[in-house]
Amino acid sequence: MKIIAAMSIGILSLAMVLSSSTTGKESIHQFKVEDIEGKTFDLSTLKGKKVMVVNTASKCGLTPQYEKLEALYKKYKDKNFVIVGFPANNFAAQEPGTDIEIATFCQKNYGVTFPMMSKISVKGGDMHPVYKFLTQKSLNGLEDNKVEWNFQKYLIDENGYLIKVISPRVQPDDASITEWIEKK
Repeated sequence: MKIIAAMSIGILSLAMVLSSSTTGKESIHQFKVEDIEGKTFDLSTLKGKKVMVVNTASKCGLTPQYEKLEALYKKYKDKNFVIVGFPANNFAAQEPGTDIEIATFCQKNYGVTFPMMSKISVKGGDMHPVYKFLTQKSLNGLEDNKVEWNFQKYLIDENGYLIKVISPRVQPDDASITEWIEKK
């Protein structure tokens, strides 16, 4: 009887592993990143929350989106929603600053209180693993995509799965985003 029970558990475990590997769908909750203050930020702490991941830059024509991102965060942060910003210098060298300079800029100019991570690369050979997840269908299970520019938005559901990619030109308070946040 013990052998049959052990075999059943083993078969169930194998089925779960095979199911996960054949769907190619991973969760953002598997990652630990460095925040803008140099501390470890475990994305698994966001389980149960809707998440918007956005690559940011301080010297971009879209930089004023920080204001709407912060307003969106303040409006919905108590409703299981969080924004996670990843500064990146991949487009026209529009984020040349250090983490300290970026944090100061964001706070002074836009009052940013949503979590900001350490500056990373969102494309190319040194692409950060989080962005490999976000841009490769073999990892995210949704679609292959490229980061077009600064302020591209990725919507992640409560289970850590990518569900939608939003163009950098779409404002953070666009109805397509707010309706998604409010949807139960």
